[in-house]
Amino acid sequence: MDEVKVVVAHSERATLRVGDVFLKVDADQARMDVEVEAMALAPVPTPKVLWRKPPVLAIAAVPGTALGRLGEPSTASPAAWAAAGAAIRKLHDAPLPARTGRAGRGLNELAAELDGECEWLVTNGVLPVDLVARNRQVAEAALRSWTPVLTHGDLQVSHVFVEGDEVTGIIDWSEAGQGDALYDLATLTLGNEERLGDIVAGYGTDVDLDVIRAWWSLRSLLGVRWLVEHGFDPFAPGCEVDVLRSRM
Repeated sequence: MDEVKVVVAHSERATLRVGDVFLKVDADQARMDVEVEAMALAPVPTPKVLWRKPPVLAIAAVPGTALGRLGEPSTASPAAWAAAGAAIRKLHDAPLPARTGRAGRGLNELAAELDGECEWLVTNGVLPVDLVARNRQVAEAALRSWTPVLTHGDLQVSHVFVEGDEVTGIIDWSEAGQGDALYDLATLTLGNEERLGDIVAGYGTDVDLDVIRAWWSLRSLLGVRWLVEHGFDPFAPGCEVDVLRSRM
């Protein structure tokens, strides 16, 4: 019998791997609906859905290895990163879905959430006041109007798989929907700033680098409390707190 490996587990969802099959358990069926629909719409390689019986979704493993892991130097080639940029551009050029995704939150909602998280970080002594204030200032550039595209919404570097210099699969689509294209690009390069040029070269069009840097700060400020409360460590080397420190 294949070994059962816990890929990720917290109070909201869990993912298990048994051989070449991933079992995703999610208490939020709407989130699972989004994932299945997005994988069907996306014009990029995605996992094959094997079966679904709520609250479980079974999908096949994609070939290749992850582009990288947050907090670790990526060993993927510049060409592989450029290929990821090209795949993201293909995704962003696809027809819009009906749903709004994680990357499509309204500016007022996002600003209010950002202010609340910054206050929590300072009030509870989690991060120094000057570090929070500087990154709140940098994050302001992300709060602007944008043209909606089909976004992945959680395009972490570990969610993009490559084999050689080709993208073989993009996983974890539960936050997909209409959103800001630069949110996806920023999420993929979070903690991998030195790879931004390769991604942009593959993406094939001019992007506002200041907005991507703003999203690095914004996403990190919003993520620290959630990560701590769900058993993850944003203070690990190369992770969210180091991203915030790099803006100083």
